[in-house]
Amino acid sequence: MSRPSPPAVPFLQDAGTRRSLHFTPQEIQSSMSLLNPDALEIEYTRMMMGFLLFNPAPERLLMVGLGGGSLPKFCHRYLPQTRITVVEIDPAVIALRESFMVPPDSERFQVVQADAAYYMRGRQDEADVVLLDGYVAGGIPAPLCTPEFYADCHRTLREDGLLVNNFHFNHVDYPRYLGHLREAFGHSMFEVVDDDMTNSVVFACKGDLLEDPAAAEIKRPASMPKEGWRQLLETFKVIGATLELR
Repeated sequence: MSRPSPPAVPFLQDAGTRRSLHFTPQEIQSSMSLLNPDALEIEYTRMMMGFLLFNPAPERLLMVGLGGGSLPKFCHRYLPQTRITVVEIDPAVIALRESFMVPPDSERFQVVQADAAYYMRGRQDEADVVLLDGYVAGGIPAPLCTPEFYADCHRTLREDGLLVNNFHFNHVDYPRYLGHLREAFGHSMFEVVDDDMTNSVVFACKGDLLEDPAAAEIKRPASMPKEGWRQLLETFKVIGATLELR
């Protein structure tokens, strides 16, 4: 009888001015510019920030999956009024937070070591936005794709709250996971796929906010500095075009 493989141990790798997080040598989980550590280096992370088109100033933001901290760092820097909680199951990932220049815990920023499938249970009306980007070697952990987990996420959101889920578009279970998400959120959903057909970012709403036609009008939030907005603008044009075609 064979024993299950031990979980992959995360490690970092530097190449010139880039630092990347890996679970295996072949898979890059996160990428950071050492010259601009708060920048969003990978396209899908900019796609996930599309929630700003619907809620430009969320009060509470809950993220699942720390990785190299790209999304938490960007939100911490450019959404100064938002309280951010990041749930990460792997202490070895959290141990690398300083290497990826993730901010220390504070009144408005916290990294919690927990299994998100358990963390979400029993929560209700706590977050304006939930970002799901929890990955292990090989893909999303199965407990983060169940009907029960998505129902917990739905309860955790406030009215008109948004869930943003990053999927591997070509994963064999992607259609099934999408079906489970639809069970919890109904048809208040839309999908944006990146140019190389690798990542699918799905937006789902607890309410009717996604039906707002003004979201396709790309406007910089008043509180967003221009340097942050420049990183998002071209990606947001793609999201806006997707909304117009719905």
